[in-house]
Amino acid sequence: MDIDFNAYKLRCELRGHDDDVRGICVCSDENIATSSRDRTIRVWSLDPSDKRKYTSSKILLGHTSFVGPLAWIPPTDDYPEGRLVSGSMDTFVFVWNLINGENIQTLKGHQMQVTGVTLDNEDIVSSSVDQTLKRWRNGQLVESWEAHQSPIQAVIKLPSGELVSGSSDASLKLWKGKTSLRTLSGHTDTVRGLAVMPDLGFLSASHDGLIRLWALSGEVLLEMVGHTSIVYSVDAHSSGLIVSGSEDRHAKIWKDGVCVQSLEHPGCVWDAKFLESGDIVTACSDGVVRVWTVRQGVIADQMEIDAYDSQISEYKLSRKKVGGLKLDELPGLDSLTSPGTSDGQTKVVREGDNGVAYAWSMKEQRWDKIGEVVDGPDGVADRPIFDGVQYDFVFDVDIGDGEPIRKLPYNRSDNPYDAADKWLLKENLPFAYRQQIVEFILQNSGQKDFNFNPSFRDPFTGANAYVPGQASHTAATSAKPLYKHIPKKGVLVFDVAQYDGILKKMTEFNTTLRSDSVNSDKSLTEVEVSRVGAIITILKDTSHYHSTNFADMDIALLLKVLQAWPPAMMFPATDIVRMLVLHPHGASLLIKHVENNNDLLLDLIKKVTENSALPANLLTTVRVLVNLFKNSSFHYWLQTHHSQILDAFSNCYSSPNKNLQLAYSTLLLNYAVLLIEKKDQEGQAQVLSAALQVAEEEASDVDSKFRSLVAIGSLMLEGLVKKIAIDFDVESIAKSAKASKEAKIAEVGADIDLVIRQ
Repeated sequence: MDIDFNAYKLRCELRGHDDDVRGICVCSDENIATSSRDRTIRVWSLDPSDKRKYTSSKILLGHTSFVGPLAWIPPTDDYPEGRLVSGSMDTFVFVWNLINGENIQTLKGHQMQVTGVTLDNEDIVSSSVDQTLKRWRNGQLVESWEAHQSPIQAVIKLPSGELVSGSSDASLKLWKGKTSLRTLSGHTDTVRGLAVMPDLGFLSASHDGLIRLWALSGEVLLEMVGHTSIVYSVDAHSSGLIVSGSEDRHAKIWKDGVCVQSLEHPGCVWDAKFLESGDIVTACSDGVVRVWTVRQGVIADQMEIDAYDSQISEYKLSRKKVGGLKLDELPGLDSLTSPGTSDGQTKVVREGDNGVAYAWSMKEQRWDKIGEVVDGPDGVADRPIFDGVQYDFVFDVDIGDGEPIRKLPYNRSDNPYDAADKWLLKENLPFAYRQQIVEFILQNSGQKDFNFNPSFRDPFTGANAYVPGQASHTAATSAKPLYKHIPKKGVLVFDVAQYDGILKKMTEFNTTLRSDSVNSDKSLTEVEVSRVGAIITILKDTSHYHSTNFADMDIALLLKVLQAWPPAMMFPATDIVRMLVLHPHGASLLIKHVENNNDLLLDLIKKVTENSALPANLLTTVRVLVNLFKNSSFHYWLQTHHSQILDAFSNCYSSPNKNLQLAYSTLLLNYAVLLIEKKDQEGQAQVLSAALQVAEEEASDVDSKFRSLVAIGSLMLEGLVKKIAIDFDVESIAKSAKASKEAKIAEVGADIDLVIRQ
């Protein structure tokens, strides 16, 4: 049907962010705010000298991880330019004064990434992966409730007063205050984006690739189909137009449920919003904000449009593959000046925008053109095609005996005995080759470790498969993928200590306390100092840990130091406790002090993290916690207090101290191992969120990043949070890791990528 519609064209590009642009907030037609993976928010203002363009007027700094949702609070007498609300993966909600770009409120309460912010009269309502909605008033938390059983991805306020939340559980919920009015089902995957549809209801965007228009009654009024991947965002205009942004690199414009235009981008479109004028703003993974318009007076000049079209062509060309190879990496025609090395040798070269195959003729001593090499759509070309069907492998099989080379297609999910039997039948070859073909398949597909399924039946005889060396009732099934670094089994500890240095430093501090008239009563006596030496002597002798014991007074002595000594002097004693928990008897005495109302370890955590936390205290305390995982007696305590512990040390990932970074990453990795064993999904999700922060931190030490990636991969593979990780855009983290020059980072990145695709 014909639809009256004027096509959108590029108006301008806003460049300044250093990484993906994740969110857009329209403050007015003159001012736009954008958030980014680069941890900044930029405010763009209309250029007074060129009404087509916007310039960066402010950069808001303060978040410590990527920034996502934004909301604008209109101007008041106190804030004549209004305020901006932002949510971040760092778990905080910030409120900014747009006059000077200052953070005027920090709203702390969420345990995990903040995914949505909206205004409800004077209140701010935020959503989070921690499954809660929180209401903030004048900077204070006034309400919090668990709104879904899975991460919440978005929240909006409707003109009628209700709130709508969308979740990874594929549902939407309608709220009046904290009361759930109804649950809306229909999407088959995560609900990622929400928007008000004027006078009709509201819109939802989903990972299932669909956009739905809902009435308040829960009725689906429209379903929009057209995107080929995850739809991240949706917005509506008073004119009735709808815009959506997707992983498929397009912002699609819809009218009456029909897609009337697709705006192609050189990357994922994270967000798309309408200006009041009807212009559209898009946020792209290439770090560029773009504005699109139908108004003739503000369309970009032809040179800018041509440059953008060229950018799209170059992007597509860089991703185009022929024969599994990137087109832009193919040699040119000049490479055909070199002779081949064998008859029939093939070479693929680039001719214009195509890959063309040539074969070397020894007889003619020349390269003969075979034809153009054609692959499928983006991302599909990585797998070979045989007889028009795509497979994981297409093997060349040399039977010998003068037989020609045959093509054997195979998928990892196939039963290799079944595949071998069908192939031998098709090629009219004797079944004597059967075991040889099966072994060939297993060897070349990397499935050497193979399990056999007794339910297998020979497709030709109905009998069970015969496997040499085993009873005849067994048969083959596909093996699990092979991972290099995941899942992590067992925990890591810090079990090396410079005991002489520890004792020397502790003695120095004790001498200082003795000479201080204010703190002299906190110092140790000569007998007590001697006893510290005796504790260290026991700890040094690891070969007799099974037979040596400590006295209760030894623990009491260390507690005295940890509780009474000034923070700047306590780290040597904390380091002794770190080693004490690895001693069986020492750990059994220490646990008595964490199972009562006077919890030594919680007191220690509070003391070292409050006010101006010293790196030495943070380092030794985190190492104590890491070593606790070695003794199962502490597992219940560690699981019970995981949220408190991870919150207390959440800033360690960005510390300039590499040793502290490593200790924190090790803590996360040990927690991943424990919480997978305990099947604690809530705990796993919090560890995942923290590990993703480390993995995204550019300044992270290689070993710290590696351990965080192993934690992520293990949680996805054996834990309960794979879907949450995918919602967190773990794919981009895996992609970045795979491109690392550090071999182990690249390897674990490949492991995570494989988990994503299972």
